[in-house]
Amino acid sequence: MPKGSPELTAARKEEIINACEKLYETMSFKDITLKEIGNVTSFTRTSIYNYFQTKEEIFLALYTREYDRWNNDLFKILNENSKMEKEQLSEKIASSIAKREQLLKLLSMNNYDMESNSRPELLVSFKMSYGESIRNMNLILTKFCPRMTEDEIRNFIYVFFPFMFGIYPYTSVTEKQREAMNKAHVDFTYQTVFEITNTCILRLLK
Repeated sequence: MPKGSPELTAARKEEIINACEKLYETMSFKDITLKEIGNVTSFTRTSIYNYFQTKEEIFLALYTREYDRWNNDLFKILNENSKMEKEQLSEKIASSIAKREQLLKLLSMNNYDMESNSRPELLVSFKMSYGESIRNMNLILTKFCPRMTEDEIRNFIYVFFPFMFGIYPYTSVTEKQREAMNKAHVDFTYQTVFEITNTCILRLLK
């Protein structure tokens, strides 16, 4: 790590993550390289290695930031409401997911490669943010669904969090994919992130 203030280090890391996020809007994970990321930062490409050793580490940092942002939304649901019916709660959670398209896109990737090519300390940081989202969901269900048992809350989490991995592929469909579905005569109803998430949550809460 280069010498410098913690503020400068944090700012450099944030700039790298932002550059990665910007590229990810129009490019696939496999096509994004450290060179491409370096081309859209204000410092040299080789300087990236002072902060991240691999492309996967940058994506993991972006992943962590997305979980942190979702945790902020979950925290608001927990603390800005005193009581909610299941339908209201479902809509609140589904709306928080609908705001996090970047998180859903990252979830649909091969997480195994991303995690295996990152240093342990960065992986721990990511798992802390991921774990916080599970704890927040547990607290939300405990507060607003007092009749749910610990086993029922645990089962909700074990179903809903894996379900999130499939939201993006089912809701962000390209014209090429639509055409293939039509030619294959697959009868499929396309839904928004909010619609598919809200439906899932309501079924899990019943």
